[in-house]
Amino acid sequence: MSGIEAAVRDELRRRLVARGGPAEFRDPAIFTGVHALLARAADRRDLDALLLPELLADEEAWKPAVELKIASHRPVVGPVIVFFKRRVILPLVRWLFEYTDDNFRRQDYVNRVVMACLEELAIDNARLRAELESHREHGAHREHGDPTL
Repeated sequence: MSGIEAAVRDELRRRLVARGGPAEFRDPAIFTGVHALLARAADRRDLDALLLPELLADEEAWKPAVELKIASHRPVVGPVIVFFKRRVILPLVRWLFEYTDDNFRRQDYVNRVVMACLEELAIDNARLRAELESHREHGAHREHGDPTL
């Protein structure tokens, strides 16, 4: 099965390069690493368990709004305007609201997948930084003649 997956992945790599994808994709190892990282992020079962949304102070700032709020700031004629909007305008444009609602849901899904990709990259970056720091410390001990290493 892995042979078939590798062949499909290689064909995808070739197609992307032929269509003007990143030149780095010519290297199968780089493409395999990128593919694995993006697949790991896209295959997450719980896209609500991400760090980045927790760090963003206000969910309303990044999450598409899907609810329709009809209101008026006018104290005297406001109730009449809201009644007119709800009873006349809203039924006329309900199809548009339903159409955009589907698009908002798709956009929310894409946003969460992108956040998962960013989180995977951040995890890999943190791991690589820790490994690099460990190698630097190891090299510094070796330069100073530390026999314990």
